[in-house]
Amino acid sequence: MTETHRQSVKFYYSPGSRSSTVLWMLEELGAPYDIELINLKAGAQHSPEYLAVNPMGKVPAIAHNGAVVTETAAICCYLADAFPHAGLAPAIGDPLRGPYLKWLFYGPSCIEPAMIDKAGDRPPTPRGMTGWGSYDLVIETLRGAVGNASPYLLGERFTTADVVVGSTLRFGMGFKIIPELPEFVAYAKRLEERPALQRQIAIEADYARQITG
Repeated sequence: MTETHRQSVKFYYSPGSRSSTVLWMLEELGAPYDIELINLKAGAQHSPEYLAVNPMGKVPAIAHNGAVVTETAAICCYLADAFPHAGLAPAIGDPLRGPYLKWLFYGPSCIEPAMIDKAGDRPPTPRGMTGWGSYDLVIETLRGAVGNASPYLLGERFTTADVVVGSTLRFGMGFKIIPELPEFVAYAKRLEERPALQRQIAIEADYARQITG
């Protein structure tokens, strides 16, 4: 590992948010990181200091080696490439790089908007106008991918795509927005056996107690 890679990641984080995905990612990497807690309930995400980091006023965000990165999947993609020793991303030129990127960005571009449609009970939008098609199509596509995961989306190799898709699935099932299909439940259980995810859950619980007092 180079000296550049040893530099700590500054992680703008709030429990119970999409920050959880990046926290899991950092634990999988074993990368050094420092958490800056952003209390969403207190409105810290709208402070001038944080808006200078992310004008959207959202978490998560990271700062590393002079780069500021926002958007969960983009952060995870950046981290996987910045810390290649962890092996969480197929290298450019590897045939697995294509499906890896597909599933990595399927989470925010297809699963999340479909979940929002479902949670908001929105009327169906013509498929030609939506990048995700429809909620049912997203669920069936995801069901096929996860059902064939053996044990992960890219086969034996666990990657950042599993972090992003797995986090989204676990969140969706937890809030009953995604059905607890056997394929989804079995995949989630395999992920929950990972020590890094177990550490993330424990860390998250500690920070949640700090915010609630």
